[in-house]
Amino acid sequence: MLLREIMTASVVTASPRTPLRRIAELMRDRNVGSVVLEESSRPVGIITDRDLAIGVLAGAGDPGDPAERCATSPVVTGEDDMPLEEAAALMVSHRIRRLPVLDSERLVGIVTLDDIAVRTGNLEVAQQMTADVARAAFPDFYFHQRGG
Repeated sequence: MLLREIMTASVVTASPRTPLRRIAELMRDRNVGSVVLEESSRPVGIITDRDLAIGVLAGAGDPGDPAERCATSPVVTGEDDMPLEEAAALMVSHRIRRLPVLDSERLVGIVTLDDIAVRTGNLEVAQQMTADVARAAFPDFYFHQRGG
């Protein structure tokens, strides 16, 4: 299965200079957990609801700051003709839950762990990926939970 077969084509995007408050409004209004920051149809950053919570609400950020101040950059991306297994390995190795999808360097979609679960019909794969991403992101937590 290729990414183009399971990706969401309607990616919520904004300029890197968009105020963080507007990014939060976009997330609320479009019911998404991330916004891809782009320039000339190329992703230059990604900002998640977690970035807003930690970087602005719990940090020293200001809702009027530009989104690029809290965004992850450079962006890890996949290609629309990439096999799902390769994309899954990329997501796990980079500890990410969302993967913007490109076609010749142009943003054409996004794949999330939810997309993988829903569109492949394989909940086990998505659960395993979620666990792998969490273990990669928080190895000490999982080590201590298992009595290590």
